[in-house]
Amino acid sequence: MNTKPLQEETSLLRRENHGAVELLTLNRADKLNALNGELLDALMRALDELELNSAVRVVVITGAGRAFSAGADIAGFRPHLQAGPRQAVVHFMRPGQQLTRRIESFAKPIIAAVNGLAFGGGCELVESAHIALAADSATFSKAEINIGIIPTFGGTQRLPRNVGRKAAIELILTGRSFDAIEAVRLGLVNRVVPRAKLLEETLALANLLASKPPLALASALGAIHRG
Repeated sequence: MNTKPLQEETSLLRRENHGAVELLTLNRADKLNALNGELLDALMRALDELELNSAVRVVVITGAGRAFSAGADIAGFRPHLQAGPRQAVVHFMRPGQQLTRRIESFAKPIIAAVNGLAFGGGCELVESAHIALAADSATFSKAEINIGIIPTFGGTQRLPRNVGRKAAIELILTGRSFDAIEAVRLGLVNRVVPRAKLLEETLALANLLASKPPLALASALGAIHRG
């Protein structure tokens, strides 16, 4: 297998192919990888393409710079939010919900490599991923309450399924930040690794999954999701 990454640079989403594993990097480091409409669209298009690419068996999502994702780009979505509820649903809530549903129900394993802060919608990406590894420096927050909204990309449903009802309620209602050690204790992430080894260990796990029978993987994921 050719292990030399083949890179495709885009302004918002960087892609690297590692044989049977595709690495997607959120590439708005100057905005802490905040999720705007264009980035949500880029992720959806990449997943549509990868679903049909039989050579790719596992997808890894991570972030450029010091953040995994700071969440929804509220400044970018502000005109739609100010235009009223219908505009907010169509241009803000629905695209984010479609992406997290797409990740959660994807027929190939998706691993989140949480390299830094994962707040709001960024935390919802982690919740929707099938497996998550976090750098020891990663931080998390359900911060939406601090700006007067609730989690909009499905977090009110997924976080309780990840960490339990009472823990989710406390995190959502307080909006407090918590570290990777607490995230693994709660069950939001599978394990914590040194930041310098995050991608190495995530790709090793991804390659292990890629060695498994793909139809069995898809069947297991589908049964877990539908169940």
